[in-house]
Amino acid sequence: MVINTNIQAQINADNLNATQTRLAKSLGRLSSGSKITSPSDDAGGLGVATRLDAQAQRTDAANSNVSSAISFTQTQDGYLQGISNALNRMSELTVMAQDATKTDTDRANYNSEFQQLSTYITTAGNKDFNGVSLFSANTLAVTIDADGGDLSMNGIDLAGGNYLNATGSNIATTGASILAMANIKSAIGELAADRATIGSYQTRLNYTADQLTVSKQNLMAATSQIEDVDVADESTEYAKENVLVQSGAAMLAQANQLPQSVLKLLQ
Repeated sequence: MVINTNIQAQINADNLNATQTRLAKSLGRLSSGSKITSPSDDAGGLGVATRLDAQAQRTDAANSNVSSAISFTQTQDGYLQGISNALNRMSELTVMAQDATKTDTDRANYNSEFQQLSTYITTAGNKDFNGVSLFSANTLAVTIDADGGDLSMNGIDLAGGNYLNATGSNIATTGASILAMANIKSAIGELAADRATIGSYQTRLNYTADQLTVSKQNLMAATSQIEDVDVADESTEYAKENVLVQSGAAMLAQANQLPQSVLKLLQ
């Protein structure tokens, strides 16, 4: 029997310290909701979770870009619907101006409405969406995924091509009306193609938005598997370590009493 070195007390103290460390870690996981409270808990898992979280945020940003692009195309098509109605009325006026029973005064009246509709189309071509021109020859590149992939949407230029020919026409005379009718028909054909193109962009963007939403959900689920604590399991672990701490403290107290038995040999 020795007095200076209490091996049993030292062993119990070491066990108690280890148990208290595990208890503190379990408490930290329960309070934070995360299995990884420090890099040493799961260095590899932390690296993977960090990358997945960053990818999820990029995916969310891409989804926001896609939503903006959908709104952009919807705004474009809203104007084109009005322009379609204007062109239909203009084509009707070109036929009415070719009526042999009409006088040049009548044609001047028709031409007045025709020119107002032309101005409406020209004015629509100058509209913008958040400072970005709705109708220009420029291609719009929309980022559609977390890795920077994009969708190139061709521009619609209302100031050129068949649109320019249509808005630059007049129906002041029978001959001018015949030429105007040809220009309007070409513009209507181009408008139909442009609206179909916008519709195809909207279809792709809608599917892309759905896919991005699912991708983000999957990325978040994968990150959760790595980082989020299972509260039921961790509560059980906490309860176990809590009991061990109390038991260890009691046993350490008992171990510290062992040297006192030497006193019996000295009596």
